[in-house]
Amino acid sequence: MTWQPELDELRRREQLAGQMGGPEKIARQHDAGRMTIRERLAELLDEGSFDEVGALAGVAAYDGDGELVRFTPANFVTGTGRIDGRKVVVGGDDFTVRGGAADAAIAGKQVYAEQLANQLRLPLVRLVEGTGGGGSVKMLEQAGYTYVPANPGWDYVVDNMSTVPVVAAGLGPVAGLGAARLVAAHLSILVSGTAQLFVAGPPVVRAIGEDLDKEQLGGAAVHARNGAVDLIADSEQHAFWLIRRFLSYLPQSAYRLPPVQPADDQAGRADEMLLTAIPRDRRQPYRIRPILRAIFDAGSVFEVQRYGGSIVTALARLDGYPVGVLAGDPFLAGGCLTVEGAEAATRLADLCSTFHLPIVTFTDQPGLLIGSRAEQRGTIRHGVRAISAVYQATVPGAEIIIRRVFGVGGAGLTNRHRLIRRWAWPSADWGSLPMEGGIEAAYRAELETADDPAAMLAQIRERLDAVRSPFRTAERFGVEDIIDPRRTRPLLCDWVHDAYATLPVQPGKPAFGTRP
Repeated sequence: MTWQPELDELRRREQLAGQMGGPEKIARQHDAGRMTIRERLAELLDEGSFDEVGALAGVAAYDGDGELVRFTPANFVTGTGRIDGRKVVVGGDDFTVRGGAADAAIAGKQVYAEQLANQLRLPLVRLVEGTGGGGSVKMLEQAGYTYVPANPGWDYVVDNMSTVPVVAAGLGPVAGLGAARLVAAHLSILVSGTAQLFVAGPPVVRAIGEDLDKEQLGGAAVHARNGAVDLIADSEQHAFWLIRRFLSYLPQSAYRLPPVQPADDQAGRADEMLLTAIPRDRRQPYRIRPILRAIFDAGSVFEVQRYGGSIVTALARLDGYPVGVLAGDPFLAGGCLTVEGAEAATRLADLCSTFHLPIVTFTDQPGLLIGSRAEQRGTIRHGVRAISAVYQATVPGAEIIIRRVFGVGGAGLTNRHRLIRRWAWPSADWGSLPMEGGIEAAYRAELETADDPAAMLAQIRERLDAVRSPFRTAERFGVEDIIDPRRTRPLLCDWVHDAYATLPVQPGKPAFGTRP
């Protein structure tokens, strides 16, 4: 006697689970331009590496003899797999079964995935499609009772933000608890055209008098710049590429250090374009991204919050070592710190604090955005929150002052009360406020009584231009070094080795809880 009959039954049930919602529902999924969950797992993970957990969970029906006659798998698939050889926990909604809404098994499997990542200290990837919550109103009648809502496993969802890298991709309509699961991540991605994000979908929203389709309510055009998600992907394949690349910069958990890769770019490389990258006219903007590409390892700059506008946040490498990057972009809002820029800076600082990434700041910051619209949006509170996140970060920091440092915003994007390795370019310009905006106010009495106000204004500017020279500041050791911009990469590549040497031998979770 053997256990072969039971093993045959096991294989049969596994095959039934692999059929998901059946051929009709799978065809509908494909017609909508979306993959099934099992196709997604095959696309994302290293070939043959997926080890499924809970494949037998679902709803079964039996005949009078106790024989299985029908089986509907739970609409959440989870397990472990590998991405570029590194083990991860992955869990995804199966939209072919009840549109991704919860059932008796899905809640348990979702919670288990969060627990598994937390306890094994493995990165967590959520592939979100559907509500992932309590199901439809129809379920209340079927169950015969209602309940006080709780977010399943949310204690682990929150703790995972401080423990392991969490990436979530919205791959179809995402609402309710599914929407919350999407944004409760270090990197959240929404696929353009086939995925939408909303608290409640169009049928529910019609109850408040808004008649919108899914794209109008929560498509990529809605969320590309509002900070609800970090990145917009062109396709599901693009989303999986973004997931793989993001994880490549991060450790398996907060208890380990970031992975160092062999460098294929010379640490001593000096790019000539940096000599002319900053215009002599202080009012003329320039492009920050070519500067970043010229300094960091070739091809390593990966932007992680594309909604930041005047603040560019990225992960990159210096001589193979991962770092976080915070940089001003003068082409948007004049480089001023906006609500969206502050949100991006906060998330970058928290990410680096949690996973022990040194931060390199490229400062061209004229201060917080001003004006009535900025005041209406509460820009000062968002800006102060970003500054607080920067000051809470205890990881090593380096700063390149490439042009302006003014006001609260300029003062707060690095913590100048602790040791930050700092270099300034000859184009640097700093002070409590920009002279261009303050001369007329400071010298109003003299200008009003002058015979030739324009000539006097020009004289004042000439005198102040001499005072504002960064060399005057360097004489007082107000800035440590002024450098040829072409030396920036060699200096940073030397610094990053020292920075990693100061990281804790036994790293751990941050002193404060990381929030989405």
